[in-house]
Amino acid sequence: MAVFFKFEADFVESLRCIPMQVRYKLDTCGIKLKLSDWSHMTQVEREALVELPCTTESEIQAYREYLENLILQRNGTPPATLFIEPHPAWTDATNVPDSLQQKAQEIGTSITPQQWANLTELQRFSLIKLSRPGHENENFPKAIAEFNLVSG
Repeated sequence: MAVFFKFEADFVESLRCIPMQVRYKLDTCGIKLKLSDWSHMTQVEREALVELPCTTESEIQAYREYLENLILQRNGTPPATLFIEPHPAWTDATNVPDSLQQKAQEIGTSITPQQWANLTELQRFSLIKLSRPGHENENFPKAIAEFNLVSG
């Protein structure tokens, strides 16, 4: 089932941007998808990337192959690959990454270990991605609020 966050609401209907659940799958299968590649896909193809499962080894492989073929058809070149982190920070429900805490402190909040543990893996992934340097961070405060992590 597709999971969209409220902070993605301005583009979910059209899927003009890559939603977090697809970004999560990209990191899982090791494919770099540029926004320009995404924008050349049809709505049906984008929806398929949202809906296709990418959890088990066979699903991850099938997702990767589907996406590789799609990008190859659209661009004539294979996609760039990403290093697949063997133990990504978002899978560790017991340790809030320091970089994420620093970003939270910049907006006047902090994330307790209990709050972190109560988040879904997709929520933890989203917060980590939204807090990275160089990322457009306007959605970070929105995600913090949406996930009920505002202290005060």
